[in-house]
Amino acid sequence: MGHNRISVTGLVCSVVFFLLPLHSAYGDVSYSFPEEMKRGSVIGNIAKDLGLEARILSARKARIDTDGNHERYCDINLNTGDLTIAERIDRDGLCGKKTSCVLNQELVVEDPLELHRISLHVQDINDNSPLFKKDIIKMEIRESAVKGVRFSLDEAHDADIGQNTVQSYTLQRNEHFILNVKTKSGGRKYSELVLDRELDRERHHEIKLLLTAVDGGSPQRSGTVVIHVTVLDANDNAPVFSQAIYKASLPENSPLDTVVVTVSATDADEGLNGEVTYEFDDVSDENSNLFSLDHETGKITVVGPVDYEKESSYEMQISAKDGLGLASYSTLIIEITDVNDNAPVIYLKSLTSPIPENASPGTEVGIINVQDRDSENNRQVRCYIQQNLPFKLVQSIKNYYSLVTTGELDRELVSDYNITITATDEGSPPLSSSKSVQLSVADVNDNPPVFEDSPIKPRD
Repeated sequence: MGHNRISVTGLVCSVVFFLLPLHSAYGDVSYSFPEEMKRGSVIGNIAKDLGLEARILSARKARIDTDGNHERYCDINLNTGDLTIAERIDRDGLCGKKTSCVLNQELVVEDPLELHRISLHVQDINDNSPLFKKDIIKMEIRESAVKGVRFSLDEAHDADIGQNTVQSYTLQRNEHFILNVKTKSGGRKYSELVLDRELDRERHHEIKLLLTAVDGGSPQRSGTVVIHVTVLDANDNAPVFSQAIYKASLPENSPLDTVVVTVSATDADEGLNGEVTYEFDDVSDENSNLFSLDHETGKITVVGPVDYEKESSYEMQISAKDGLGLASYSTLIIEITDVNDNAPVIYLKSLTSPIPENASPGTEVGIINVQDRDSENNRQVRCYIQQNLPFKLVQSIKNYYSLVTTGELDRELVSDYNITITATDEGSPPLSSSKSVQLSVADVNDNPPVFEDSPIKPRD
């Protein structure tokens, strides 16, 4: 589909760093555009927005980079300076129900080294229809039920957000029921089936209704489910949860079958009317692959890999229903805690080799980038090389380092250097990684000819 309007927030700030012969500039630029744009679509002209000359982008080795943790979603056209779509961007898959969906990329240019952060604000389009968990909602209602009694219905799920998600429900016209649409905390819509005319089992022992969920997108999308009501020959108490909100803390990488929390609800009725079963309500496919709910005990366990770097918290709604379908709801919030399970990763972004032996001290010969996917102290990294070499690492921008010379080089003494770069994080226990860099020294004509023997004297 075509997208014509893309908004851009231009250069916000610029900070200049000086270190030895390296001059590094910093700036931010942000773009707002709809999801699902075609590969190659132009987001904006980043060269113009950052005040860079497009004709020298290639010579300055301009490139789009990431933090090492994420996909590269955009490219730069080195001829025009245009920022273009590189990969399919599905906002719903990347950000779920988050109000804001921001993808962080970086523009790196060299000579001098500059780092510009790029914020891609991805806007939602209405590309998902409302869906119910089941094809049929089965209910049993006694014919003695009084007019006005309400029955909670399963909520429809829409992967879109805002106006593009579920906005209302409608019920097929019938002689016994009307629909009441309500709003939960957080703005989600759900519906209740309201008895408007008393039932008579002798006339109708089964009733089928069509419930439709509609979103607010343009064009509008909808989803349907059949309500199958069995009229029985009398349940007046809904289950009650022990807590309106359950909160749990779970370390990432927790083993399978780890118990997260156990929810509990009671029903004052007896027999079938008092038997309570539990279900996840409006849970995404991803969450259902991570957590399991025992329908009888309310025990929630881990059934998939929990990764803090992928998602730091989960919020799910749980329903408790009695034998005849009366229900109540509770919210479960699971906070994932980070463990130091990612070693730093070293990227060699640029290397000048061979380097002439007459290079002056302070000459930049390489650019190194170090990333750690963990958070807080676990992602704080120290980077260093072995001692007794005429080189050192100088930190420049964020997680970038410059490899520079510290003294004079002499190819006649040492023609090649094997430099080991080590990065260690501050986690407990700390994790490290290393990378070897081969650097050659090029010869220059810095030695005059020397006779091996003593000068020849003429005869008298």
